[in-house]
Amino acid sequence: MSPDLGTFESDCPGGAGACRVGFPPPLAPTLHVPSSLEFALGITLVPPASPARELLTVSAARAGLRVVDGMEGAALVLVDLTAPSNGPALRAVLDSPRASHITLVALVEPSEQGFAAAEPLRPADVITVPVSPHELVFRLQRAAGRHLEREGQERGQEDLSLLLELTADYAETSDVEALLHGVTRRLAEKLDIARATLVMLGRNADEGVIVAASDDPALKDLRIELSRYPEIREVMRTGRPVVMDEAPTHPLLGDLERRAVAARGIHAIAALPLPIRGQVRGVLLLRAAGRRRTFTSREIDFLTTVAHATAVALRNASVLQSVRGQTEAEKTARLAAEEQAASFKPYQLFFAHVSEGVAILDDKASVLSLNPSGAAMLEFPATEARGRHLHQVTQPLDDGVLMELVTAASRGESRSGVDVEVRTGAGRRLTLSMSAAPLRDEDAATILSFRDVTDARRLEDELRQTKDFLERLIDSSVDAIIAADLKGRIILFNKGAEALCGYTAQEAMANLTVEQLYQPGVARKIMATLRGSEHGGKGRMALTREELVHRSGERVPVNMTASLVYEGGREVFSVGIFTDMRDRMKLERKLSDVETRLEESEKSAVIVALAGTAAHELNQPLTSVMGYAELLKRKLKEEDFAWKPVDIIYREAERMAEIVRKIGKITRYETKAYMGEQQILDLDKATSHED
Repeated sequence: MSPDLGTFESDCPGGAGACRVGFPPPLAPTLHVPSSLEFALGITLVPPASPARELLTVSAARAGLRVVDGMEGAALVLVDLTAPSNGPALRAVLDSPRASHITLVALVEPSEQGFAAAEPLRPADVITVPVSPHELVFRLQRAAGRHLEREGQERGQEDLSLLLELTADYAETSDVEALLHGVTRRLAEKLDIARATLVMLGRNADEGVIVAASDDPALKDLRIELSRYPEIREVMRTGRPVVMDEAPTHPLLGDLERRAVAARGIHAIAALPLPIRGQVRGVLLLRAAGRRRTFTSREIDFLTTVAHATAVALRNASVLQSVRGQTEAEKTARLAAEEQAASFKPYQLFFAHVSEGVAILDDKASVLSLNPSGAAMLEFPATEARGRHLHQVTQPLDDGVLMELVTAASRGESRSGVDVEVRTGAGRRLTLSMSAAPLRDEDAATILSFRDVTDARRLEDELRQTKDFLERLIDSSVDAIIAADLKGRIILFNKGAEALCGYTAQEAMANLTVEQLYQPGVARKIMATLRGSEHGGKGRMALTREELVHRSGERVPVNMTASLVYEGGREVFSVGIFTDMRDRMKLERKLSDVETRLEESEKSAVIVALAGTAAHELNQPLTSVMGYAELLKRKLKEEDFAWKPVDIIYREAERMAEIVRKIGKITRYETKAYMGEQQILDLDKATSHED
């Protein structure tokens, strides 16, 4: 009779009808407001009779927390230091075995004494009274977030410690069967599940062998039919983890399996592959029941790493040999150990002569070997480094980056070019560019190489800052600044150039050449001028007037200077600075018009003054001529010979008097053509506005 793995697997929290097939990415710890208070973080009030209880009850519900009595089940504690007689209750909290696992939030009076009373408690947050419900909700959510973040970090450290212990056991224990049982038992205890099971695949695809179960050290070599376990077959098919929330309704299971899972109270199933030489040779199987409803992403990540490490250990284990019908487990393990030890020697001889630092690490990330370059770089003697943890040797400022690098290598992944800031044995800070890889395809040992890039990174930062400063400086210029390579492709186009030419910098650098910004032939003329020495010296062009072509086709007059940029005596690119002259030319035209009108006004004033003077001076002799002519006419008779000439003199004198009168009325300068191109004063127009 084939056994049911329901009695051999683990327990996990379930979702609301959803399930996950495959391995999801790990999630950072965040505050999660649960759909039911049953799964919310608990918060208790100290002292219990504090007047803040009613406010806490309302605010905790809004913050996604549940109020509990006493320390049992409490993750957060609201300590009311304003309440009378809070001393005994507070001492009970501090003396509780769970004191190190809770997060404190203190209510204090807004005074120096109030804050002084909270200082010894080192609470996560301090709130002064009176406090509004909105503020309390916000503070409680932040405190809960810090609590979850701290718990996540602690769990991560626990995972890492357990993983290091397991890998150490894999390397040191010769009793593989007892070891595998110990692995499943410790996983079941850590995850708080009923059972964890290791299943190896048999010689054919329909058969599996249970090699270890968490609650039965005697259970081994028990054969099962894989047709009853679709989750194992799915792992074999895809080579990826399978996680099923709400297992009793999951479509991967058949009706028979669903009923069996539901009958045993199983909420979720997790199956993780054990890859050996690129093939799935076994499965770590866990089923969640009881209080646990599902497996978190962090737990699946941890279990995947454990499964990989277990697969490496099983490669040379007697259990795998028994599945394949082999019986020489001790011999294989001894040969593998000897092979690994011997493999380090050629590496050490080779790495002793390379300029980069090289460290060989064991399963626990402890240093097995450090080459001379690495010892000199870290200022840490190689003999003292041997056997120490990598963190002790490098003293990283961010140990998370370094541990992720080493952990990835332990999973068989190679990483390169990761910058890690460390502190040397002499206290100097260095930036090392590190690369890590598994020493062999499936061995847990890791090779770590590193080189000092402190000066390079500092120079990069300085260059980046200089570049940012120059870009801001160029963009802040009112004048247009345009640079182009020797093929005419635009490589710099500042904000002033965008305003002057109508193109964006992206458009100009992607689609334009510098010749398109000038009239035909002008760009070549400018380059010829730059290469000559007549206009400011070789490679320079003094201020000159040109026209740029706007995107709309408008010709924009500009004053420009230009220069060639050389590198090692070789022309690299050209740059021009352009000043928009449109506003200045408009102003010049206005000034010219004003000057013209001023000249005309001055002419008119001169003409008017001259006309007045001439009229005044001519009137006196003309009056005498007319008077004497009139006297002569009166003394002569019409039949006299002299009467007609005198009459002509008199009429012409009257005509001249009319002309003088018009001259005296001139107020503006008006001319007319006279004898070809000659111009004379037009008396009628110059005096017409007076009529």
